[in-house]
Amino acid sequence: MVRVGIIGATGYAGAELVRILSGHPKAKITLITSRQYAGMRFDKIFPSMEGHVDLICEELSAERMCKRADIFFLSLPHKIPMEIAPVLLDNGKKVIDLSADFRFRDPVAYETHYQNHTAKDLLEKAVYGLCEVYREKIRKADLVGNPGCYPTSALLPLLPLLKAGLIDGKNIIVDSKSGVSGAGRSLSLSSHFCEVNESFKAYKVASHRHNPEIEETLSFETGKSIKITFVPHLVPMTRGMLTTIYARPAKNAAPGDIGVCLSSFYSGRPFIRICGENRLPDTMHVRGTNYCDIGFRMDKRTNHLVLISAIDNLVKGASGQAVQNMNIMMGFDETAGLMQVPYPL
Repeated sequence: MVRVGIIGATGYAGAELVRILSGHPKAKITLITSRQYAGMRFDKIFPSMEGHVDLICEELSAERMCKRADIFFLSLPHKIPMEIAPVLLDNGKKVIDLSADFRFRDPVAYETHYQNHTAKDLLEKAVYGLCEVYREKIRKADLVGNPGCYPTSALLPLLPLLKAGLIDGKNIIVDSKSGVSGAGRSLSLSSHFCEVNESFKAYKVASHRHNPEIEETLSFETGKSIKITFVPHLVPMTRGMLTTIYARPAKNAAPGDIGVCLSSFYSGRPFIRICGENRLPDTMHVRGTNYCDIGFRMDKRTNHLVLISAIDNLVKGASGQAVQNMNIMMGFDETAGLMQVPYPL
């Protein structure tokens, strides 16, 4: 039984980690921290967890907590994890960071879009935690940078087709819609009920921080400089993410080639479901699960391939993928604790 520490357990992603790991057959949560709720029982903060998790939230002290867990999830704002991770790693612990601090290979790219990086030496050690693509590297890793929700929803459909040369790497448009939980649990006018209800809007157009994360991974995997047009949207629902991608198919690429490529690339990957001709991805069908559903249609009239993916932004887009990373790192069954049956409605 692996002992787990969750640093930052009362944000949406942290609470989702507690929910998933509380039912994990090979993990035991031994400590949780929360700056805002230190001293309070977790099930008093989230009453849905009554009878499941009664741990007391503690103040963060990396040095003091090292002996109490084997693997740590850092569910914290950017910049804080880069200060904590070195301490944990120096004490022989494994770390999965849900912020952007260890997602980038290039420190300049990180610093351009976030802030100064104080643990640059760890970027070479860190593995990007896109499980279906980097499984073997994750298996050997001590430090994993868990991907963002938007990048997960964009990279999983795009990577197999770009690597196979079935789509043109130029003029790719990624159009994504996210539930409001993606904005986090902190109070903000932009996620206030009256601002979000009956509203559907684009935001941070051509300036979202997840854009360079997507481009870096696409460029690294293809060996080419890939630039995309990325437009995120906020929709008035709690959780879920739907991404629609528009790309030019390579010359003579047929719908059958696209389907075979996706199915072959993700063969044996339990959380990727390729939709058939009679279904397209829908956020309702992945809600609360670690699945990513992928579908596509070829628009022959305009010569465009339309790729569509659906994930739960808090599960496959954050905490579920983090647990999947833990399973791979610890040598567990990749699906352990993650086989929740989707809600029919």
